[in-house]
Amino acid sequence: MTVTSAPPPVVAAPAAAATGRRRRSAGWLAVVPLLVFVAIAFGIPALAMLNGAFTVKDPATGATSYTTANLTTSLHGAYLTALLGSVKLSAVSACIAMLLGLLLAQAVVVSRFRALREAVLTASGVLANFGGVPLAFAFVATLGNSGVLTRHLGLADAGWTLYSFWGLTLTYLYFLIPLMVLTITPALDGLRSQWREAARNNGATHAQYWRHVALPVLAPSLLGGLVLLFGSAFAAYATAAAMVGSSVPLVTLQIADAISGNVLVGQENVALALSLDMVLVAGLVMAVYLPLQRRSARWLA
Repeated sequence: MTVTSAPPPVVAAPAAAATGRRRRSAGWLAVVPLLVFVAIAFGIPALAMLNGAFTVKDPATGATSYTTANLTTSLHGAYLTALLGSVKLSAVSACIAMLLGLLLAQAVVVSRFRALREAVLTASGVLANFGGVPLAFAFVATLGNSGVLTRHLGLADAGWTLYSFWGLTLTYLYFLIPLMVLTITPALDGLRSQWREAARNNGATHAQYWRHVALPVLAPSLLGGLVLLFGSAFAAYATAAAMVGSSVPLVTLQIADAISGNVLVGQENVALALSLDMVLVAGLVMAVYLPLQRRSARWLA
């Protein structure tokens, strides 16, 4: 009896692998312009900042040397006060904006009026990017010493002043609350109605549902939004510069003063050291934000 063996199957793996490599190469080529732009726009300034932060120039000889004196100076005296002031202002305004933004976003999500939802989200997209000198002028004209509401409501007699820590916090809330609405609305949309029904069927009240189900699921998104708000407030400069000047110590204002020589001449490298401090704080913020976003995405997927 003769046994005939079947011909070996044609293996298409090499061709498929080659196709996959070509696609990956094409993908990398498409990203090259973005990588070049990032290297030029962010890489070169970052290297210049690092070099200047660790460089000290001898005023007598003009020779430069590498040292940590600038970083040490940036963490003492008025510079440290400004850094802590920025952290405090950012943390307070971010916490208030997170709470108010969550309440507003929840009201929009549960609303039956689609037009209201679209209007609020559209307005939030606009207001979240409204800052700088125009925002400062708007608040000065409204709540400044001679502002419309200040005069009509007699706020000055009650001790109100816009040019203070709480006045600046109120101004920051104008763009932080809309930013929180945009950030948390997708997470609120991801809460499944089945979870609420299951909690109700098991005898849970509305408060218990939020305490034991909704808030634990939303916690990564809430903390991620808090970190994002903190970073936005921490990096803000133009609004504070136009509204309060140097009356409220902030690190961004200290950097501008050091670069322009308003206080002391030759403090440009100290300004770069302060910028490095801000980058380190922002790096810590992002190190917290990214894992929280990934965890939230897994829950709400």
